[in-house]
Amino acid sequence: MTESWEDKLSCATQCDRCHQKLGQKDQRIFSVYDHQPICMICKKAEEERSDYEAVSKAAIGQCLIDTELAYGDPGGYCFHHFYPFTC
Repeated sequence: MTESWEDKLSCATQCDRCHQKLGQKDQRIFSVYDHQPICMICKKAEEERSDYEAVSKAAIGQCLIDTELAYGDPGGYCFHHFYPFTC
Protein backbone atom coordinates (compact mmCIF):
# COMPACT_ATOMS: atom_id res chain seq x y z
CA MET A 1 0.00 0.00 0.00
CA THR A 2 1.30 3.45 -0.90
CA GLU A 3 1.61 5.88 1.98
CA SER A 4 -0.65 8.94 1.63
CA TRP A 5 0.82 12.41 1.93
CA GLU A 6 -1.16 12.93 5.16
CA ASP A 7 0.45 9.86 6.70
CA LYS A 8 3.86 10.86 5.40
CA LEU A 9 3.60 14.28 7.05
CA SER A 10 1.70 13.52 10.25
CA CYS A 11 3.56 10.30 11.01
CA ALA A 12 7.05 11.67 10.34
CA THR A 13 9.19 10.81 13.33
CA GLN A 14 12.28 12.65 12.11
CA CYS A 15 13.24 15.50 9.81
CA ASP A 16 14.20 14.20 6.39
CA ARG A 17 16.94 16.85 6.11
CA CYS A 18 18.73 16.96 9.49
CA HIS A 19 17.28 13.74 10.97
CA GLN A 20 16.22 15.51 14.19
CA LYS A 21 13.58 13.52 16.07
CA LEU A 22 10.04 14.92 15.73
CA GLY A 23 7.68 14.46 18.66
CA GLN A 24 3.89 14.60 18.44
CA LYS A 25 3.75 18.30 19.26
CA ASP A 26 6.69 19.31 17.06
CA GLN A 27 5.74 21.18 13.92
CA ARG A 28 6.77 19.73 10.60
CA ILE A 29 6.23 20.93 7.05
CA PHE A 30 6.83 19.71 3.51
CA SER A 31 9.93 20.96 1.73
CA VAL A 32 9.23 22.78 -1.53
CA TYR A 33 12.40 21.19 -2.94
CA ASP A 34 11.76 17.48 -2.48
CA HIS A 35 8.28 17.28 -0.84
CA GLN A 36 9.68 15.48 2.22
CA PRO A 37 8.69 16.32 5.82
CA ILE A 38 11.20 18.64 7.48
CA CYS A 39 11.48 20.41 10.84
CA MET A 40 10.91 24.14 11.17
CA ILE A 41 14.64 24.84 11.61
CA CYS A 42 15.31 23.25 8.22
CA LYS A 43 12.34 25.11 6.72
CA LYS A 44 13.84 28.41 7.88
CA ALA A 45 17.17 27.46 6.26
CA GLU A 46 15.29 26.48 3.11
CA GLU A 47 13.58 29.89 2.99
CA GLU A 48 16.99 31.61 3.12
CA ARG A 49 18.24 29.94 -0.07
CA SER A 50 18.64 32.31 -3.01
CA ASP A 51 16.41 30.19 -5.25
CA TYR A 52 13.64 29.67 -2.67
CA GLU A 53 11.21 32.22 -4.12
CA ALA A 54 11.39 30.79 -7.63
CA VAL A 55 11.24 27.18 -6.42
CA SER A 56 8.31 27.84 -4.07
CA LYS A 57 6.32 29.59 -6.82
CA ALA A 58 6.96 26.67 -9.16
CA ALA A 59 5.98 24.23 -6.39
CA ILE A 60 2.66 26.03 -5.89
CA GLY A 61 1.87 25.95 -9.58
CA GLN A 62 2.81 22.31 -10.03
CA CYS A 63 1.04 21.31 -6.84
CA LEU A 64 -2.20 22.88 -8.00
CA ILE A 65 -1.92 21.11 -11.34
CA ASP A 66 -1.15 17.77 -9.68
CA THR A 67 -3.83 17.93 -7.01
CA GLU A 68 -6.51 20.11 -8.59
CA LEU A 69 -7.16 21.61 -5.13
CA ALA A 70 -7.38 25.26 -4.21
CA TYR A 71 -4.18 26.54 -2.55
CA GLY A 72 -6.12 27.81 0.45
CA ASP A 73 -7.70 24.44 1.20
CA PRO A 74 -6.60 23.87 4.82
CA GLY A 75 -6.62 20.11 4.37
CA GLY A 76 -4.82 20.20 1.05
CA TYR A 77 -1.42 18.86 0.08
CA CYS A 78 -0.27 22.23 -1.27
CA PHE A 79 -1.15 23.99 1.98
CA HIS A 80 1.33 21.93 4.02
CA HIS A 81 4.29 23.10 1.94
CA PHE A 82 3.79 26.54 3.50
CA TYR A 83 1.99 25.98 6.82
CA PRO A 84 3.23 23.68 9.60
CA PHE A 85 1.46 20.55 10.75
CA THR A 86 1.50 18.70 14.08
CA CYS A 87 0.24 15.22 14.93
